[in-house]
Parts: sequence; C-alpha cells; structure tokens
Amino acid sequence: MEIIDAIILGIIQGLTEFLPVSSSGHLEIGKAILGDDLEAESSLLFTVVLHFATALSTLVVFRKDIFDLIKGALKFEWNEDLQFITKIAISMIPAVIVGLFFEEQLEQLFGGNIMLVGFMLILTAVLLYFADKAKNTDKKVSFKDAFIIGISQAIAMLPGISRSGATISTSVLLGNDKTKAARFSFLMVVPLIFGKIAKDILSGDLAYDSGNFTSLSIGFVAAFIAGLFACTWMISLVKKSKLIYFAIYCAIVGIIAVIFSMLNA
Repeated sequence: MEIIDAIILGIIQGLTEFLPVSSSGHLEIGKAILGDDLEAESSLLFTVVLHFATALSTLVVFRKDIFDLIKGALKFEWNEDLQFITKIAISMIPAVIVGLFFEEQLEQLFGGNIMLVGFMLILTAVLLYFADKAKNTDKKVSFKDAFIIGISQAIAMLPGISRSGATISTSVLLGNDKTKAARFSFLMVVPLIFGKIAKDILSGDLAYDSGNFTSLSIGFVAAFIAGLFACTWMISLVKKSKLIYFAIYCAIVGIIAVIFSMLNA
C-alpha cells in the first residue's frame, strides 16, 4: 500500500468512526477507489490498526469520564458509575456473541462488496432520519436500553451500517437524551475494539508483513489525529440535534456506491 493511500484511509477512518456515516463502509469504498491490492488478511490488519487508533482517540477525548468511572467503580458501591459500567458490559453481549460465532462469515463481507455497503449506508440514512425526528429528552440509558443498543451495535458490524449512527439512533428512538446517547455510543465500543485486537493477536489471525510497517504506522497516526478532531466535533453536533444532514449524506454516498458497483460489475 502506498503511503498516500494509508494517509487517506487513516483520515477516512478517523473522521467516519465518530460521525454516523459508517467508517467500515467508507474504508471499503476507499479501498475500491484507490485500488487496494492487499491480501484479505493484510487488509483486515490495516482495518484493525485504524480502529485501534480511533479507540485510543476515544480514550483521550473521554479521559476524564473514564477516570471518574474507574474511581467511582473502585468504591465498590452500586453507584451511578458502576451502573454505567454495567450497562456498557450488557451492551457488549450481542456483539461478543456475533464475534465468537460468526466471525469468519463477517470477515468475508469485508472484501470490496460495494453493493452491500451502498445498501447498508442507505439503511443508516433511514435510521438517522427517524432519529432526527425524535423529541429531545433528558432520559438516561437504562439497562434494558443498553441491551437493545447492543443489538444495534452487533448489526452494525456489517460494512456500511454506521456503528455510531445505529447505536445513537437506537438510543434516541428509545427516548434517551441525544448527548447521553452519543457518550454511551462512543464509550461502549472501546472494550470491544481492545478485546478484538487482543483476541486476534493471541490467535494469530492477523497476518503481519514488515513491508507494510510504514503504511500501518502512518495510517495509525492519521486515524488517531482525525479521530481526536471528529470525536470532539461530533459531540458538539449531536447537542445541536442535526442528524438529518448525516442521513442525507449517507443516502447520497449509498446511492453512488450502488451505482458504482453496478457499473463495475
């Protein structure tokens, strides 16, 4: 992979991980347009590295929240912090089940299937449209909500469905405050990313090629910096309740992806 391609894909990942427009879908589209010639295993490694970079950027942006949660949990009381951590754990259950039992089938979808990505982006647009119409509330995510949002996160493992878009939309449609929904959405994915990376390293699923070290490193840095910007920006945008613009964007990109796939079939 060329260095410039790694930078472009890193920026795409960093920006789209937090904006509700599907980072995985944009990465697949980006690879198709740039003519990515990596083997499946190497391509998966690059995708994992970029997700790791954005997970770190999440930790940086929410460092105070995370520190407070850990401090509150260490009191060993059933306080708000421990309850929030428990909700995060509950939300992880569906994705963990999918990851354990359908990992191979899922990975096969990340092979430049632009037609699938296009339709899933259109589905994301529909979710965002209805979420944008939801009324503003001050309701916090409940334990039941956490599990339902977790189901959305598991479904969003498909390329083209925005994880943040699906989880934030689901949370908002359940009547939760949009800002609280965004915070929960960003924090709930961090343990899954680190867990997936640890699993892949221990199992040897990731094929490392020293020749790609430079590209991986540059892509990582680009995704991390772009992620810091996008995460902070997204928090501000969600507060303003303007998900409709992302719905329009996803619909347009989805339609273009479908047309692109048909023309190159």
